[in-house]
Amino acid sequence: MKNLNVAEAKNTLTQLLQEVEAGERITICRHGKPVADLVPTRQTARTAPKLGAFAGKRVEVDPDWWKPMSDEEAEAFIDGKY
Repeated sequence: MKNLNVAEAKNTLTQLLQEVEAGERITICRHGKPVADLVPTRQTARTAPKLGAFAGKRVEVDPDWWKPMSDEEAEAFIDGKY
């Protein structure tokens, strides 16, 4: 493990990141007291989105979707019943 003060870390950040990528752990100190650790991050496995997730699902579209609500429907919507 390597200890550096804040100024050294600031001036050599690129090199420090390369060392961390290689597996080194680095502690940054302020006035001799540790304040932060630079450690390699754990890689998370990213999964690709599933294409065709809605394949085979039935979707019904109201042919009058574009028409405005009636007063009763609007009241029910406002009251949270819709």
